[in-house]
Amino acid sequence: MQHVTKSSRTGPLTALAGVGRAVWTPKNHAALAREGFAGNAIGYRCLRMLAEAAASVPLVLYDGARELTEHPLLTLLARPNPAESGRGLMERFHGQLLIAGNGYLEAVKLGDEVRELHALRPDRMRLIAGRSGWPEAYDYVVNGQAIRFRQEGVVPPILHMKLLNPADDHYGLSPIEAAARAIDIHNAAGAWSKALFDNAARPSGALVYKAGDGNLTDDQFERLRQELELSHQGSANAGRPLILEGGLEWTQISHSPRDMDHLEARHAAAREIALAFGVPPMLLGIPGDNTFANYAEANRSFWRQSVLPLASRTAEALSHWLAPAFGAPARLRLGLDLDAVEALSPEREALWARLANASFLSDEEKREAVGYGRQ
Repeated sequence: MQHVTKSSRTGPLTALAGVGRAVWTPKNHAALAREGFAGNAIGYRCLRMLAEAAASVPLVLYDGARELTEHPLLTLLARPNPAESGRGLMERFHGQLLIAGNGYLEAVKLGDEVRELHALRPDRMRLIAGRSGWPEAYDYVVNGQAIRFRQEGVVPPILHMKLLNPADDHYGLSPIEAAARAIDIHNAAGAWSKALFDNAARPSGALVYKAGDGNLTDDQFERLRQELELSHQGSANAGRPLILEGGLEWTQISHSPRDMDHLEARHAAAREIALAFGVPPMLLGIPGDNTFANYAEANRSFWRQSVLPLASRTAEALSHWLAPAFGAPARLRLGLDLDAVEALSPEREALWARLANASFLSDEEKREAVGYGRQ
């Protein structure tokens, strides 16, 4: 029998430009984390909501159609390493995935047995493309020193999960990068408001010198500038009277309401950031959004359209990656325990009510319809 190797015909073209060379993440991870997460309240809250919610959905393991309540894979996922719980690891993994568009898990193995799982920082990873166009290895680089993980064995050491990026063959696109302009606008509006409060929370004015030739000496100018900064600038000095000497007059410089309307621009930017993450603005308290009739409806939409697709992708990726280490990879499958999701309880109650009234279905068929299986 002739041995036939199957591979994509387009893969070699992808790797043609640089076989075996490192392909770095095409964005500044530190800047995305600083500006879009650590420096922006909307981005921070959206990412936390998604990462925490996706990590909170319990995973269930199936052997074919039968649900398993005890299995070494479930034990590994519940306690992936000595320092973290399964939920903590998944929260960190999802957070890194949303910041960078790429998430990485490392499998620590003893032979072919997987003993631990660890989340690795995306900004330290670089992909090594092989002749087939697929990743043949990953380098983890810290302070100029690299550890190479070759994608070999029953379970390759690295799971690389990425968000959709149609313009890149190897790396995903972060929602923070997609919302970068809105984040910049939101941050700039916040800095503008802060500067306004630092200047007594009102537009500034001008001191006009009308004595003599209309010019101050250098010493007079410097003394006046220091006096204004020390005694009249900042919220603590708001409303403090300004004592003017001969020849000086205060002229108020005001802005039009159109110039001052930065608050709505900030709300619009916040809604755009929330849109990039898939979080309904109503859940964030952002005014001006009437898409949903109430908070509960917005919350269900958040879970159905954002959280569950992310959690489902992670469950599928973990199944494909880890199942071969536990035998019968074609039968073992990880899924989501949707009954544990409180936000979906109204949908479950409506489904149970419909099935209870479906007299044409047997009890066994009703059990299958709600995912419990036949007795």
